[in-house]
Amino acid sequence: MNDAVSEKTLRRWAEALAGVAKTGLGFTDSQYERERFEEVLKIAGDIKATADGTVGEVIDAHGYVTQWTREVGRGVPGYQTPKVAVGAAVTNDAGELLLIKRADSGVWLYPTGWCDVGYSAPEVVVKEVLEETGIEVEPVRLIAVLDGMRLGDSRIPLYSLLFFCRATGGELRLHPLEVSDAGWFTRDALPEPTLGADRWSGLIFAAIDGERRDVFYDDLRRPVWRSTE
Repeated sequence: MNDAVSEKTLRRWAEALAGVAKTGLGFTDSQYERERFEEVLKIAGDIKATADGTVGEVIDAHGYVTQWTREVGRGVPGYQTPKVAVGAAVTNDAGELLLIKRADSGVWLYPTGWCDVGYSAPEVVVKEVLEETGIEVEPVRLIAVLDGMRLGDSRIPLYSLLFFCRATGGELRLHPLEVSDAGWFTRDALPEPTLGADRWSGLIFAAIDGERRDVFYDDLRRPVWRSTE
């Protein structure tokens, strides 16, 4: 039996515990229950600090607890859910894929962005691709719903809605703060380092080839709350 627990699993456990505690704090009026939920936040902070390699450093664990406490709301607004983002798998007439090099991390990926209040998910896709790359797109269909923490790509609870899109106009014009490079790439010549290409390239290029598949989503854990992933 392998006793090692991955950093990805520890972060997921920490955020799941913190979510339960923050939701509880948002709904309870009992001082006794508030103290119990606050203790759960401290345990979650220790777990996340361990995942980040700072076990024993109380300041880091306390920082997570402080951040989570600030996020507590009252009633329904305080119910904790994952943040939502969109991704855009954009192709052109040559069957190439649009990728950007993120200025913050230096990794390559398809355009992504947080879902803004007041916009539908496809509208955010159109807006984000245009802002990041200068390319005008038309969303064709949703091809995947990805759990960022399950994939290990996110340190916070995150669902990403991946849309297959076709370029309809515009020209490459990079966002000065978010993008350091961009281009069109074939499946056999993806740039390095490209984030998670082993997981999404088959799915995206199948859509580019005209193959219609069911929307991809993460497999169910059995039982759903327990897994090494």
